[in-house]
Formats: sequence, structure tokens, C-alpha cells
Amino acid sequence: MLALRRLRSPSTRARRRVRVLAALTVVGLVASCTSAPPPAPSPTDIPTPTSFRRGPEASGRGNGQVTTETLLTHLDIPWGIAFLPDGSALVTERHKRRILKVGPRRDANGKLTVSTLTSIEGVYANNEGGLLGIAVSPRYSRDKTIFVYYTTKVDNRIAKVRLVGSRPRPEAIVTGIPQAGVHNGGRLAFGPDGYLYASTGDASRAGGAQSINDLGGKILRMTTAGKPAPGNPFRGSLVWSYGHRNPEGMAWDASGRMYVAEIGEAVWDEVNLIQPGKNYGWPKVQGMSHIAGLTNPIAVWRPEIGVTNGIAIIGHTAVVTCLRGQRIYLMGLGGPINIASERIQSSGTGEASIQWRPGAGVTGRPVDALVGKFGRIRDATVAPDGSIWLTTSNRDGRNQPVASDDRLIRLTLRGTKASSSTPTPR
Repeated sequence: MLALRRLRSPSTRARRRVRVLAALTVVGLVASCTSAPPPAPSPTDIPTPTSFRRGPEASGRGNGQVTTETLLTHLDIPWGIAFLPDGSALVTERHKRRILKVGPRRDANGKLTVSTLTSIEGVYANNEGGLLGIAVSPRYSRDKTIFVYYTTKVDNRIAKVRLVGSRPRPEAIVTGIPQAGVHNGGRLAFGPDGYLYASTGDASRAGGAQSINDLGGKILRMTTAGKPAPGNPFRGSLVWSYGHRNPEGMAWDASGRMYVAEIGEAVWDEVNLIQPGKNYGWPKVQGMSHIAGLTNPIAVWRPEIGVTNGIAIIGHTAVVTCLRGQRIYLMGLGGPINIASERIQSSGTGEASIQWRPGAGVTGRPVDALVGKFGRIRDATVAPDGSIWLTTSNRDGRNQPVASDDRLIRLTLRGTKASSSTPTPR
């Protein structure tokens, strides 16, 4: 088993994150995750992150299939990434409740410009809670609106923020998502249908994941007003799928199929192909099963090499990030889809075990890359130029950060093109 950077002993709860990847004979990336909860300082107390200059000195490689470039250092638990129509990136910092605007311009030294776009009022930075996911309205040029997922003292909620005026304020559109110190979910993304999707964790209340009347442990689908989107499987409900533990990554392929990376408990992390109205098993089961009425993941692996978090899809390759496993996985998704097929292939034993379902379109064993190179890797988001931007989470209390942590990293895959059905903000 490949050596990892020395980690602080994770808590039992932290080890419950699940995420699975399926295979391309390519390379996997290193992962990063959660953070410890210092009090949120005022924006004036927050140090400015350092931008790296583009060039050979800022790049690295992972076994010939991936190339990396560090874009920013000295971040504090960066969590979500979304892109504006002009190519600039918005990056959330979990405990400092601020949204950074990165680029697209560079200064005279070739460094990306960085500024604090705004801070979100009412964020409660509690262990894994805080300012989490972010999404940009597909009609941003007209409505100047972004969406954020964040923790308060009483719940997790989704709010829209119009970026006008000197102090934009969040307007909650969904409240009452259960919150806790762990398992808050938190990813936001617009799907190819133009509706807003959110992943929610079970907030350590496992039974709620099986209840359609509970917003925890779900994938939600909604309008920009926070109402159930037309075509949702349960009448009058935001719920799109259920039986999830702590899903924190969402992506769509070019055919519009939705994939979710999910942190499991102590046995398996999962990658799931999401179908509306389906039950993905938690807490009845982790990983593959033959229980009637439950939908199997398309790939799973052990948390020792996983604790999966983000997922991004370029062409027929899914890039899945890992926190505890400190790597990424490259998983091929170009095979034929036969959901009824339950054939399972496996590789490795014990803590190195990986399983995947060829009938779910996975073309081979997921391959890892960037093992131990950047520590805990959290988010993965496709950029307008077809690269993938990653964030690290080495300042979240579950690793020993170096002075330059945390980082924003640009990843490119050899021989791939951007191909996604996710709408581009205009």
C-alpha cells in the first residue's frame, strides 16, 4: 500500500465518509477534507491568500497522466468552487465565511488576482459545518445571483445572494436541513435541466436518511425560489433521491447522467449513479448488497484509501477526490449502461479493496494519482478551459498542515476534453 502523509488519528465520525470511483486505466488524485472550528473572524482579520505565478516552478505531475499547478496558497479550508461567466472563480472558505474571487486577470508578475467578494452573515462554523457549497445562476449576467449552502446554529440552509450593492445579504430559500458537527453534506450545483441540486448529510441521525419527510441524507432538486422542481418523484417534496449518509460531490456526464460521491462509515465509500426516487441504502447497508428495493453504488472502496469528497467529469473520465486517502481516483465512465446488471468486479484486499460495476458504465478499475502529494483533497470542479480545479483541506484539524496550506490547484488530464451537460453561467 502506498505511503501516506502522517495523519492525526481521525475520529470515528470522520472515518464514516464514503465515496466510490470506477475505473479508467489512468491516474487518481490526492484528497482533502474537513476542518476544526475556530471562531469566524471579521474580514479585516483574514490574511490575503498568496497567488502562484503560472510556470514550470508551480507545476507537478502524477505518473504522466495528470499535470498540476498550484494557483493559490495560504487558504483556510476552501470548500466549494464555482465559475462566473467571465472565467473568474468563486471559492468559499468554510470557517471564515467569506467568498473569494480568483482571477481571471493576472498581475504584472503573472499571478492571479484575488479579492474578497463578500462574507456571508449568520454562518456558524462548527467542526464540519460553516460556509460550504456555492453555485452560480445560469442567468448570472441578468440576475447577478449566486447560491450558497451554509450552517447556522439551528440548521443547514440554502440561500441566494444578489451581488449588487456594497453589502450583499443572503436570502434563505430552503431552511430546516438538519445540522450537526459532522455529516452536513453541502454541495450545490445546477443540473443540465437548469434546476438547482443540493446534497445533504444525515447530521448523525442515520434514521432520517430513510424518511422522505426529513431533508437529511438526501439529494434535493429545486427551483431558484427553493420550491420542488417539476418532475420530482415525490409530490410536493424537494427530495430527488434518499438513503444517503454524507454525499459531498455531484457531477453530470455529457449524457446528463448524475453521479454523486458519498462518504461512508467504516466499511465503504461510494460513487452512485443517481436515479430519481431511488433509495441508496443508508443506514440499512453500505456498499454493494442484494437487498430488494435498494440501489447499489457503481463503485466503492475502503475509507483507508478514500473518504471520497468531490467529483468532476471530463469526457469519459470521472475525477474523484479523497480526504483520508489523500489522493484522487480516475474512473472511466464510457461503458454501456445496464442498470439491471449487478455483476461486480473487485481488486485488492483488506484496506486496499476496490469494487465496481461494469454494467453501470464503469470501464475498469479506478486508478489513483497524486497519492500524498497535496494532503487531503476536497472539491473538484470543471473550469471553463477544461481543466479541473481542486481544493485541499489540511487545516481542518485532521492533518498536519504545512505553512502554505490550504491550496487551490489546477489539474489537467492528458488527452481529455471538457464535455459536460452542466449549464455554463451566462
